[in-house]
Amino acid sequence: MMEGSVPQHVAVILDGNGRWAKKRGLPRNAGHVRGAKAVTDILKDVDDLGIRYFTVYAFSTENWSRPEDEVSALMTLISKYIVSNIPNCMEHNIRCSIIGRRDNMPEQLLACIREVEEATRNNTGLRFTVAINYGGRDEVTRAVQRLALRVKEGSLKPGEITETDISDALDTAGIPDPDLLIRTCGEQRLSNFLLWQLAYSELYFTPVAWPDFNRQELEKAIEAYGMRDRKFGGLKDSGQSESEADR
Repeated sequence: MMEGSVPQHVAVILDGNGRWAKKRGLPRNAGHVRGAKAVTDILKDVDDLGIRYFTVYAFSTENWSRPEDEVSALMTLISKYIVSNIPNCMEHNIRCSIIGRRDNMPEQLLACIREVEEATRNNTGLRFTVAINYGGRDEVTRAVQRLALRVKEGSLKPGEITETDISDALDTAGIPDPDLLIRTCGEQRLSNFLLWQLAYSELYFTPVAWPDFNRQELEKAIEAYGMRDRKFGGLKDSGQSESEADR
């Protein structure tokens, strides 16, 4: 890999667990179990490669519409995964935090979230964020409600609201925006993930299903990222902003 090409923050849409299982004649939950293991396995590689922030999309606000037995199995699996990953986080100095709506989560899951966040809160290494019951539009809506409350209370004026205020009201406050988004299993859409934060992220799509995603595949994604010319809406040579018509 090129020196300096490693992104600071990588986000991943973990796609393809069910298709991975179906291809092997296994129940969908077997794919989710293998996908959870793949997350644990990749964390050390992420850390070794110098990535400082790693965010994964585990369960969306839309996933509640899946069959009840699958949702129940996922809630149990995610709860067990969160707690069972604590020793790994402590061994490798990983801080784990959860983003997403919490007011309608099962109490068992909430207890597990509190446990892992409390146990790892003082770790200073890789910042590992798991999006559970998360939706980008829902997150922005909740952020707007928080800002509206501040306006109502008189501590903030509408005309003084800045992009920083909005970012600070999001679930990801304090975490830099992703440099690279990876989506596995061939789909090429954001699926309501980090809609505000991905404004200038590089996107990488791979046909590999998440359970088969490993260090080699991660390095491919990082190598592709290193070949990109990130201008953030400007012209690299002149430093002048380019118009929409020139893009």
